[in-house]
Amino acid sequence: MWCQRLAWLLRVPCRQRGSSRCRWLWPPCDTRTMVAALTRGHHTAPGSLPCAWQLHGDHLELRYGNTLMRLDFVWLRDHCRSASCYNAKTNQRSLDTASVDLAIRPQAVRVDETTLFLTWPDGHVTRYGLEWLVKNSYEGQKKQVMHPRILWNAEIYRNAQVPSVDCRSFLETDEGLKEFLQNFLLYGIAFVENVTPTKEDTEILAERISIIRETIYGRMWYFTSDFSRGDTAYTKLALDRHTDTTYFQEPCGIQVFHCLKHEGTGGRTLLVDGFHAAEQVLHRAPEQFELLSKVPLKHEYVENVGGCHNHMIGVGPVLNVYPWNNELYLIRYNNYDRAVINTVPYDVVRRWYHAHRTLTTELRRPENELWVKLKPGKALFVDNWRVLHGREAFTGYRQLCGCYLTRDDVLNTARLLGLQA
Repeated sequence: MWCQRLAWLLRVPCRQRGSSRCRWLWPPCDTRTMVAALTRGHHTAPGSLPCAWQLHGDHLELRYGNTLMRLDFVWLRDHCRSASCYNAKTNQRSLDTASVDLAIRPQAVRVDETTLFLTWPDGHVTRYGLEWLVKNSYEGQKKQVMHPRILWNAEIYRNAQVPSVDCRSFLETDEGLKEFLQNFLLYGIAFVENVTPTKEDTEILAERISIIRETIYGRMWYFTSDFSRGDTAYTKLALDRHTDTTYFQEPCGIQVFHCLKHEGTGGRTLLVDGFHAAEQVLHRAPEQFELLSKVPLKHEYVENVGGCHNHMIGVGPVLNVYPWNNELYLIRYNNYDRAVINTVPYDVVRRWYHAHRTLTTELRRPENELWVKLKPGKALFVDNWRVLHGREAFTGYRQLCGCYLTRDDVLNTARLLGLQA
């Protein structure tokens, strides 16, 4: 269809002002002549990728390579990267967006092999690299992945033989830190070996990549089965797979676990890639995936133990996705902390239960369960927005320490080391 329309456009003459002669739009008319033909203009750049454009009432339609972009005129003016509109030193916009006429329309459009040129009514010229437009347009973003990752079940992870990083290399070298962060970004979990089994040394480890997040549990916490907090985690009971702090408006991004001592049996840690399970739901029951990504739920934490009095509520869907490409970025799954479902109407709630059951079935498949025995000296970092954790029941005395990390700071550290995060 596009090729047929383009072939037709190539035969539409463009009349010069004051002349009865016709010129075809390839080669292009001069700037003033093109103004008269803007609504049906086109241009095919002679570069390595084919390019064609057409103006509409409020936007420019531009095909470059295999990407067809629809670029609003206000958007094109607002994102101008000229020196008067954008500070390249600070990477910040200088143009006052509120000053742009919402009915603005370019007076002239020109495309060469690599660049789109737009001349505005006040004479200002905006230039865009065609590759930049593909990368930054809505259509381009739909094809891109924000966070590259490897989805896994137990077999995939074990076969990948992802190495742990030695504590000294992690703390003292950029290479060790980068290897650790690459593992973490790809798989959502990563291990550091040969850590001195103390809370103080675990704290030093955590601060290597992030600011430690203060929560109602404190900064660094000890974790035993003394029921010192009003939470099932502070017992010897088994814990089903879940993500933490679903009752926060923004759940904690990364959790650190370090087993300092265990004199007894059991207590293995369970890890499940929630994104892998959700991906299976997307393929097998896309309408259920969509429901889980749109229906908001409340999660709450009610505590009245000793001097701890808390009632926290967080609201959000089980699956959180970027709306432009359906890429999952956060799973909020905790059956212990889910509050009364009173945000879902009658005609939706049963369908939600069916969707939740489908996701739970995937999360509980034995082949998706990675069991790890945490021992003194081996610290585990878990992406709490992606990987669910749990544990089997245990006997004896078991002590863990750990903390939550601020997600933005971990990702910032990764980017400074040249990783996509």
